[in-house]
This record gives sequence, C-alpha cells and structure tokens, in this order.
Amino acid sequence: MERKIPQPLVSVVADHISSVETHASLDNLFFYADAPGDAPEGSKHVKALEWLRRINKVCEDPLSVLGKLIEGYMESEESYPTPSPFSFLADNKNEPTFKENVNKMLAKYGFSYMTGGFIASGGSKPSLSLQEAIVGRNMPAIEMEFNRALEHIQKEPKESVSAACNILESVCKIYITDEGLQMPAKQDLQSVWKVVKDSLGMNPQVIEDNDLRRILTGLFSIVDGIGAFRTHASTAHGAGRKSYKVLPRHARLAINSAHTLVLYILESWDERKKKE
Repeated sequence: MERKIPQPLVSVVADHISSVETHASLDNLFFYADAPGDAPEGSKHVKALEWLRRINKVCEDPLSVLGKLIEGYMESEESYPTPSPFSFLADNKNEPTFKENVNKMLAKYGFSYMTGGFIASGGSKPSLSLQEAIVGRNMPAIEMEFNRALEHIQKEPKESVSAACNILESVCKIYITDEGLQMPAKQDLQSVWKVVKDSLGMNPQVIEDNDLRRILTGLFSIVDGIGAFRTHASTAHGAGRKSYKVLPRHARLAINSAHTLVLYILESWDERKKKE
C-alpha cells in the first residue's frame, strides 16, 4: 500500500496547523518531524501546504512524517480548543473536529492513527486490537515493542521481526510475574511460552473438535517460527553468512501473527480470571 499523504488530508492538516501555530512554531514543528528542506516562503498556510507537498514528493515514507506532525494535536488531553504543542504564543482557535476529521479521513484511505505518532496501514488492523488490550492492562513494555514494530515496518523490516518476538516474550513474562509462577532459568521465547501454555491449559491435543485443534496447533507453531525467524534474519542476533531479505510484507506477517497469538493469550487469561 502506498503511504503518501492523501491530498484531502494535506489540506485539513495545513488548515489546522497554520491556524494554531506562529511562523516560528510552525517551522519548529516541521523540523521536529524531520520534514525535508528549508522552510518555504509565504504565509503560514502557504508554508504548511508547500512543506506537506514536499514531504509527499521527497520522503520515503510520508505518513511517518505526518504522524510526528499531528502527534501533539491527536494526543492532547485538551480537546477544546486544540492547543499548539510548540508555542505558548500560538492563536488558540477552536478546532473541535480536527481529530475526528483526521481519523475519518485516514480510515477512508485505509490508514489509522496510533498512539506515539504512528500511522498504520490497513494491514496492521490486528495490531489495533492488540493495542486496545495492552492499554487496558497497563503493560508499557509491550506497548513500546508494538510501537517499535510499527515504526520500522517500511524502513527496517528486520527490526520489526525482532520486535514481534519481543512482544510475545514480554506478554509471557508479564503473565508469569502477575500469576506468581516460577520464571524459567532460560528466559527465551520458547521457555517462557511453555510456562504460559501449561498454566493456561493450552494443549491442542485435548481439544475434541478436529478443526479447532488444527487451528491451535498452527497458531502455537508461530512461537517456534517467529523465534527462529528472528535468529536467522533480524538484527537482534547479528547477520550470519546467509542473509535473509526481509521485506515489509514479511515483517507485517510476523507482527500480525504474533499479535494474533498475544490476543489469544490475553483473552484466555481473562476468561480464566472470570471463572476464579
């Protein structure tokens, strides 16, 4: 999926930031987001439009730059009016619908805004469900790895593979700690996963339904697959003689597979707590 900023969204963002920022804070905002080149000449609105269009033309991943540009507005606790994150001198004009407009427009083009200034493509929807589950459980270590995975999908997919493995490890370790279980001496993915699987009674062989048993068997093989993939391909363990060419679609497959398993773990955990 092409990750250029849709033209209607360019207009919405330019209108908003030019109305709430001074010339100086507008420059600071674009420089903060790593926008290319010097500040364009002209009014604030002309400057914002020109810079956003330049981002689309020059940057490898324009939406990653846009995410940084709008982060302060999208995550502000003050919704009315939306404050300037870069200047106390900015004109605090009411823009009560900015967040709604951005979210609606991103969704129209198959994208979504993620906490931390990230814009995810439609292929990352399982990640959105995971984020909701994570936020509800207050597990910052997992959220950090999740954001890292999304951040590097396009530019550094090998890092994303490593992050997918770290997400699974973090969930398993948090489960073991919260449930008061014995942490294994070797705290790699396979070891901590075994503790969690045994604790939650996740044994596909005891499932009577053959179709469900096959699904669970395949799902659980994700642990071995992602762990091995990280060892052979990602930067976490260094590059060997054989170099894997990890493409963004490979990284997305690893992340979404990990997210599917993580959600299953969390939902199984919740279900067991309800029965206690």
